[in-house]
Amino acid sequence: MYYHSTRDNNRKVTSAQAIVSGLAPDGGLYVPEYLPSFSLDEITELSKLDYPTLAANVLAKYLDDYTVEELLGFTSKAYSKAKFTADVPAPLVELKDGTYLLELFHGPTCAFKDFALQMLPFLLSSALKKTGETREAVILVATSGDTGKAALEGFSDVPGTRICVFYPDGGTSRIQRLQMVTQAGSNVMVYAVKGNFDDTQTGVKKIFTDKEFAASLADKGFLFSSANSINLGRLVPQIAYYFSAYCSLLKTGRIQAGDPIDIVVPTGNFGNILAAYYAKHSGLPLGRLICASNKNSVLTDFITTGHYDRRREFYLTASPSMDILISSNLERLLYLLCGSDDKKLSTFMNSLSQNGEYTIDSNMLTALQSEFSAGYVDDEHTFETIRNTFEQTGYLLDTHTAVAVAVYEEYLAKSASAQPAVIASTASPFKFAGSVLPAIGAKEDREYDDFEMLNALETTSHLTAPAALAGLKTKTERFTDVILPDEMKASVEKWLTSAK
Repeated sequence: MYYHSTRDNNRKVTSAQAIVSGLAPDGGLYVPEYLPSFSLDEITELSKLDYPTLAANVLAKYLDDYTVEELLGFTSKAYSKAKFTADVPAPLVELKDGTYLLELFHGPTCAFKDFALQMLPFLLSSALKKTGETREAVILVATSGDTGKAALEGFSDVPGTRICVFYPDGGTSRIQRLQMVTQAGSNVMVYAVKGNFDDTQTGVKKIFTDKEFAASLADKGFLFSSANSINLGRLVPQIAYYFSAYCSLLKTGRIQAGDPIDIVVPTGNFGNILAAYYAKHSGLPLGRLICASNKNSVLTDFITTGHYDRRREFYLTASPSMDILISSNLERLLYLLCGSDDKKLSTFMNSLSQNGEYTIDSNMLTALQSEFSAGYVDDEHTFETIRNTFEQTGYLLDTHTAVAVAVYEEYLAKSASAQPAVIASTASPFKFAGSVLPAIGAKEDREYDDFEMLNALETTSHLTAPAALAGLKTKTERFTDVILPDEMKASVEKWLTSAK
């Protein structure tokens, strides 16, 4: 199977080449020339497998440069008991009748990004060999919080790679920031950027598409790649856990093969819900795909109206990983909605870049709304959902998952859907203790530091904070530089050449 750029159908590469390059040279994203197909019999057989074996079999359909056996070697290490603390990597927990939480936060950084970013170093290292690449891969990452730490953890001291992460200064939770700036490893670098996530993401894309800069660093033995969800190797591993969720329901007899289930995803950059869309169009019986947003509701507005407009006020919310106004992975969906017309797609992306907006036609909007629903909630509603869920069920939601639960409750009230629903639970509540603690009624008689908040949340919730978070208290902050967006390229060059 070949992959081609969303902005040029003639630019075709293998899956290994797509993983190495991350972003296409024309600024487009790599998409498969077709989506593979899974029969109901195959899905039933997958339900008999453990998670690493299931994931290897799913990934093999999309990444045919790799054998199932090779992928199984990777998944066995990436999703081992040493890295994922739950009995299974992605447990499914029933919240209430017919509504389930897919817990994706039991990995080393306590967020769903671990599923992709524990796999990507294996996929990339192998892809470098498959493509005959001898240069050192430089991974550039823009993060709104979770991707950065998960990428740093995955690539720390991986031979033949270096990784540089940019995060918006003041735009993450305090725990998320500490996770990044205390990262160990001789090949890592972290910068805070003045501005928001969109500023950092745009800065990274500019570096990727700067051909002169790439050529200059290539002469020095470096090759740029990405660990953001623009990279195919980030997106595909996420498809596997939707298969796992369906298979869990199938194995326990809660559904029969072929029964549809709805999927609810809190998302800002659209990658996590796009993985569900790919799974659905590969044969997994999924019904509505429900996109949940916080007050930065650009995706909800787009799905509702067909008009994408990033020219709006940017809000810092209690769910910072979703504080995004430019949703990169939406480009992959738009490409399919416009019939794989690369010229039409490029028109939308050029309009977004130059004017800050675009509007899809009525046929595209009808196709979009035939599969997607959307909603958004503000922080007040998010906190209310955390409190009500905890009081009624004893389950403690993080701020992002609470957005999804709240949006799904609103959807359910309007649709009266009788289908089971799986909600992607994307992070541990302890990563956002400063927001979750007061939401469940804890009284703050003074200002807590980050670790006092963890302790207080443990006491109030009767749960135990993940060791990976509690252990941050004894770590030293290594990276303290704060730069402007237009200093990102120079900072990368200085870091690479001084370390050579």
